[in-house]
Amino acid sequence: MPAPQEKLKITNDTNYPIHNLLQQRWSPRAFSNDSVKPELLKQLFEAARWAPSSYNEQPWHFIAARKEDEEAFEKLSQVMNDFNRNWASKAPVLVLGLTQNTFAMNGNPNPHAGHDLGQAIAHLTFEATRHDLYVHQMAGIHPDKARELYDIPEDVEPMTMFAIGYSGEPEQLDDDLQEQEQAPNKRKPLAETVTLYTS
Repeated sequence: MPAPQEKLKITNDTNYPIHNLLQQRWSPRAFSNDSVKPELLKQLFEAARWAPSSYNEQPWHFIAARKEDEEAFEKLSQVMNDFNRNWASKAPVLVLGLTQNTFAMNGNPNPHAGHDLGQAIAHLTFEATRHDLYVHQMAGIHPDKARELYDIPEDVEPMTMFAIGYSGEPEQLDDDLQEQEQAPNKRKPLAETVTLYTS
């Protein structure tokens, strides 16, 4: 199998120096057809496994499908809304992220489960960036459809999906998405999101 094609890396214009994996992270919608090998995919989930969580509960679960497994991939793609399915179904890997919303230690509600899932996905994302892979997270999903397809219990919440793959060409996207794909990443200034007390 040929190696994935080298793509131009995005470098975000940061105000302060940060690690290059953080600086290069972005969320494309155009993915190449290059396959993500199973062992590499497991490496990404291993990074997620070591994320911190409240009481070390690790309240996340992932359902993943590679495009090579057509039946599993098609099934998982049905959880996305139509807009996301239009572009994300071309990615080589789809993943559904779920949270266990009660603590295993006592059965009480775990209000931090979503936060902890986010940390796990962040760990996975930066491990992916290390291997020239990209992750695009999606809020546009149908939780009820996920419950129907995967028999998910009530105390488990289908929360998000994400696509994983090597970057592709913007021209493969619909016209209305091509401009977004090539626009520079922007962030609010720190002063809008941080209250920092200094002496």
